[in-house]
Amino acid sequence: MKITIISVGKLKEKYLKQGIQEYLKRLSAYAKVDVIEVADEKAPENLSEADMEAVKYKEGERILSHMSQDTYVITLEINGAMLTSEQLAKKMDDLATYGKSKIAFIIGGSLGLSKDVQNRSNYALSFSKMTFPHQLMRLVLLEQVYRGFRIMRGEPYHK
Repeated sequence: MKITIISVGKLKEKYLKQGIQEYLKRLSAYAKVDVIEVADEKAPENLSEADMEAVKYKEGERILSHMSQDTYVITLEINGAMLTSEQLAKKMDDLATYGKSKIAFIIGGSLGLSKDVQNRSNYALSFSKMTFPHQLMRLVLLEQVYRGFRIMRGEPYHK
């Protein structure tokens, strides 16, 4: 299985980089995992609705440029489906079973995802109704993907 995580913005915090590197190392036993950072669009605090959509559109174009037609796209969205770790593991296992071996998880920028990215999405996933920093979500997502592989393989994991 090939998993790509496409995320808006550069990771700056050392502790997040270390955590992400640890999970990428752990995941290397299960799948090929790539993390792609696309540039975030600079946006002042007080944007109009049209300006917000323009920022999301530009970031969305950058995201979409990293996907092929045969990629199964899972977007992280606050209004997406909420799954348990076991349900996410089953979803990943089902995708692999039915020939969807290329999966991209998409983490949008601070304003969210463009309509174009949402329309390209095959599945919208939510980790919570709360809002999290997109940089932190990268680490949380990698941990859950790792946990999913452990569950799929019947290996022990912390409940």
